[in-house]
Amino acid sequence: MNGMVIIGAGEAGTRAAFALRETGFCGPVTLTGAEPHLPYERPPLSKPLDGAVQMKTICSAAALKAAGIDYLPGVPVTQIDTARRHLLLGDGRTILYDSLLLATGARPRRLACHGAERALDLRTFADAAAIFSRANAGGSVAIIGGGLIGMELAAVLRVRGMSVSIIEAAAKPLGRAVPARFAASLHARHLEEGVRFHLGTGVGEIASDAVVLADGTRVPADIVVAAIGVVPDTALAGAAGLAVSNGILTDAFLRTSDPHILAAGDCAAIAQPDGGHMRFESWRNARSQAETAARNMTGASETFAAIPWFWSDQYDLGLQVAGLPLPEYRIVLRRLGEGALEFYLDGGRLVAAAGLGIGTSLAREIKLAEMLIAAGISPDPANLADPAVNLKALLKSARAA
Repeated sequence: MNGMVIIGAGEAGTRAAFALRETGFCGPVTLTGAEPHLPYERPPLSKPLDGAVQMKTICSAAALKAAGIDYLPGVPVTQIDTARRHLLLGDGRTILYDSLLLATGARPRRLACHGAERALDLRTFADAAAIFSRANAGGSVAIIGGGLIGMELAAVLRVRGMSVSIIEAAAKPLGRAVPARFAASLHARHLEEGVRFHLGTGVGEIASDAVVLADGTRVPADIVVAAIGVVPDTALAGAAGLAVSNGILTDAFLRTSDPHILAAGDCAAIAQPDGGHMRFESWRNARSQAETAARNMTGASETFAAIPWFWSDQYDLGLQVAGLPLPEYRIVLRRLGEGALEFYLDGGRLVAAAGLGIGTSLAREIKLAEMLIAAGISPDPANLADPAVNLKALLKSARAA
């Protein structure tokens, strides 16, 4: 038996390796990682502790050994031979596989302006270490990109006493994934904290001490960070002849165009019941996909069905979004103390919810809303809007019905 091989030691890949053991698979399991570290979580990278970047490992070396997982850190895979079912490693070795999981993740989108090489990314531990080693109080940073990563980093650096500027090509920050009401609230909070915004403008050049905007304006910066999003890492899959588009294309079972290869995590674009493919970019969805993929690698035929979900912490505010809150849906607002919830109805059926409040004050409400979404109910909008109506009671009624 050649066993199971997983390319990518991030959240999805590492979780899949352990999930294989939990299914009862006793054969060889090999996990390869391009970075030299133990597998680690990415969300803590933007939240340094006592000034130091956190390396929050997903598991210990002892746990990998105890599970019988052969972990190969710092050894990239350079080629997949689908005909012979073997991988070529960067050190010249080859590995045979019975079933292969691609968990190659995503990589930062690159700037195309003059001087782009001066901008730092925030994706890996090395990236975070490079940023925070230079993030001194009184210094200045220009963050190119007003999405979630850029805004989260801005909050952290502003609290550290840096002068922060955000440069965003769109007219408003957080326009792609965050509901408009909550995006505006977060934008206002950043302004209160002294963050400067340059909106609706592009970057002409990154100089040694500033970012030069398309209109010639100079934004002084000791550090420049590019936070314009990520692209799925499909290079290895594409070179192997697998179907790729905005991700490695899979069916509902996470199988790629090769029946012996599956994909999970940020790199996977999963077939949807109503057509098309979707990538689910969050820590929790990566874990869920990994568990489904592991079971299917060992012979199951389990579809991946999950509600999209993500969160963001900025200053003392916590944002959570479950489902896809499209603006064409009917929006029902529920105010709760210093926070608020929005419920999204499609033809009366609850399909998404979002909340913004202090810390994790709305986490329980969002969890209940997510359970209501999963139940497929069509609640009375008046009950959703009324903070006196307990969401747990609505869930009980739905389940009883």
